[in-house]
Amino acid sequence: MKPTAIIGDCELYLGDCLEILPTLGKVDAVVTDPPFGMCFVSSFRCEETKHIPIANDETTEMLIWATKIQAKHSKYIFCRWDNLYDVEKPKSVITWIKNNWSMGDLNHEHARQSKLCLFYCGEKHFFPAGRPTDIIDCRRTGNNYHPTEKPVNLMRNIIGWTAGRILDPFMGSGTTGVACVKLGRKFTGIEISEKYFDIACKRIEQAYAQPDLFIEPPIKIVQESMI
Repeated sequence: MKPTAIIGDCELYLGDCLEILPTLGKVDAVVTDPPFGMCFVSSFRCEETKHIPIANDETTEMLIWATKIQAKHSKYIFCRWDNLYDVEKPKSVITWIKNNWSMGDLNHEHARQSKLCLFYCGEKHFFPAGRPTDIIDCRRTGNNYHPTEKPVNLMRNIIGWTAGRILDPFMGSGTTGVACVKLGRKFTGIEISEKYFDIACKRIEQAYAQPDLFIEPPIKIVQESMI
C-alpha cells in the first residue's frame, strides 16, 4: 500500500490501522497512544475548538491490539492505570507526571496527575543511551490540536529510548511524527480521521520547515541490523 502522504522521512497513511498495518511489513518500534476505552468527550464549550470524538474509544480493543503488534526493538503504549488489568504484563510501566488535575470522582478518588506508558521489549532491544528511569516529568499541552495531545518533548524522550523506524498506528495530530522530525528519525503514521490526518501533515511539514537549532543531534548508535 502506498502512503497517502510522504513528507521527508515520514510516511503517513489515512485509513484504518487494522487494514494498513499488515501491508507494511516488519516494524522496528511502536510509540503510540491508542484509544483505551475512556469514551472521551470534549469539555470545550466553544464550538470552534471542540474536538470530535475519538474513533474506537468505546472499548479497550484497540489498546489490546496495539500491545500485540510485533516490533523488533520495542513498544511504548500509553494507557490509563486500570488498563493494566486488560493487557499482557509489560516489561516496565513508565509514569508520565503531567501536572494537571484530571476529571473523575471528585469526592472519593485521588486527583490523577499522571498517566502510564507500557513498555514491551522486542528480540533486538537495547537502550541507545543507557538505562532510563521509569518517570518522566513533563507538563501537558493545552490540547490545541487533539483531545489527548501529548507534549513534543515527552515523545522525544520516549523515542530516544528506541531504535529504527517509529510506527504510530494512532497518529492523531502527529505529535510523534513531529518529535521524530526533530530527532532525525524515520516515521510511519496511520490515522483514521481525515481531520486529524490533515493536522498531522501540516504539523510535520512545519517541523521540517522550522528545525529546532537548539536540539542536540541524534546520538550515533552502533548496532546490528534491524532487518
